[in-house]
Amino acid sequence: MTEQDDPRILLRPLTLDDYQALRDLQVACFPQMEPWSEDDLRAQLRNWDRSQLGLFLDGQLVASCGQVIVDYADYDDWADYDELSASGTLDNHDPEGDTLYGIEMQVHPECRGMKLARRLYDARKTLCRDLNLARILIGGRIPGYGAVKDEMSPGEYVEEVAAKRIFDQVLTSQLANGFVLREIVASYLPEDEASAGYATTLEWANLDRVSPKAQRRKRRATQPIRVAFVQYKMRRITEWEQFEQQVRFFVATASDSRADFLLFPELFTLQLLSLVDQSRPGLAARQLAEFTPRYVELFRSLAVRFDIHIIAGSQFTVEEDEELYNVAYLFRRDGTVATQKKLHVTPSEARWWGVRGGDELRYFETDKGRIGILVCYDVEFPEAVRRLAHDHVRLLFVPYNTNDKLGHHRVRACAQARCIENHMFVVTAGCVGNLPSVENADTHYAASAVLTPSDYAFARDGIAAEAEPNVETVVVQDLDLETLRRHRRRGTVQNYNDRRTDLYRVAWRSKDGQVEI
Repeated sequence: MTEQDDPRILLRPLTLDDYQALRDLQVACFPQMEPWSEDDLRAQLRNWDRSQLGLFLDGQLVASCGQVIVDYADYDDWADYDELSASGTLDNHDPEGDTLYGIEMQVHPECRGMKLARRLYDARKTLCRDLNLARILIGGRIPGYGAVKDEMSPGEYVEEVAAKRIFDQVLTSQLANGFVLREIVASYLPEDEASAGYATTLEWANLDRVSPKAQRRKRRATQPIRVAFVQYKMRRITEWEQFEQQVRFFVATASDSRADFLLFPELFTLQLLSLVDQSRPGLAARQLAEFTPRYVELFRSLAVRFDIHIIAGSQFTVEEDEELYNVAYLFRRDGTVATQKKLHVTPSEARWWGVRGGDELRYFETDKGRIGILVCYDVEFPEAVRRLAHDHVRLLFVPYNTNDKLGHHRVRACAQARCIENHMFVVTAGCVGNLPSVENADTHYAASAVLTPSDYAFARDGIAAEAEPNVETVVVQDLDLETLRRHRRRGTVQNYNDRRTDLYRVAWRSKDGQVEI
């Protein structure tokens, strides 16, 4: 973002490279207060790359403002600065929220009177409009009150400022920029001697906001979705059409129940090995990959025809590098297709089939919200799910394929733990039945389920729905993302929010660089 009014002035998001300049600015503006640490700024930018905006005059940082997106319905007390800023980390940033909360604004003392604060307030208003947020809320210091606290009450002081009989370097600017006073707050920042610990809460309403019904969260108690999974029985077949008939039946069944999502198991397409030479497992796996174009066309057409998002388990796929991958496919009901390679390959997959692990973790947008997909073994690694949670995934699908109860329980126990650690729902789907003579896929065990966090708002055992072990079936379950969202903010325990990032972090490397979580 470039400020056009004065060519000497540049407005842009701050980066970690700006830390020393930001610290110097804070010390100059608030010498009695502790400035942000470099770790604080790193956490803020990790949570939102526009959490800090800076104004540069002739290349020098002379003003800045910090902000975070929150959901209005999540907060009763707009005076709790530590809660609203997550103690300075902005770990409470919610990209689906409706309110831009200003955590700070500062203008260098030598540059006051240049209307730099107005530029920053205008930048926040532009951000609010661009993101279609409902409002900006700020908790503003009243740094002139400390000097007159023995002469008048905070209310009297604020009235004098509003009447323009007293100038306050913060409140005067806020009122001049269209903010409306809502309340006076005691003990906002007790260490702020200049304000005697007092502050004000002010609001600017975005009158340009378009409010689709899907965004009016505070007017409804739920955000429902309906999920389904297939516990698929492996059986020998003699032609492709038999496979297609079975798949079509399960999709139609889930669609009749008005499910939004349907999950198939990992590599349930191994059933198609009945149609190829199985004498050499590595070659057979690549022959199975030759069915991928038909598989994609089948599920794409079914997703559109039956108006349902299908996570079609996974299928072997040979990529341009001629390597064999275990790839999960998402078929959206609008006809678009997305993929997620299995990241962690089991020893048997590598040994028998020559499968290679993928290098990229993705999340996927749907008309029912953002989802993630991890294939079987991947859910046994908490770092992958933590990255998805950082990207605000609340619904995770885990297609799996295990040959015995031990393998099943590894997947189940880890999936349940991921629910608790990250405040999310996890849907699992596995295969049952037998494929005699198919190496590494001859026996199967599953007890597929819809898993939840373990707290009062959910099922007592953290299992919303579960299939009978080793029985072919379709299970449908309603879930409420609104309950999940509230649980993350107000649950009995708040694992994600209570992480000790001062002691440990996840460093996630990708082609776009490294992200610390």
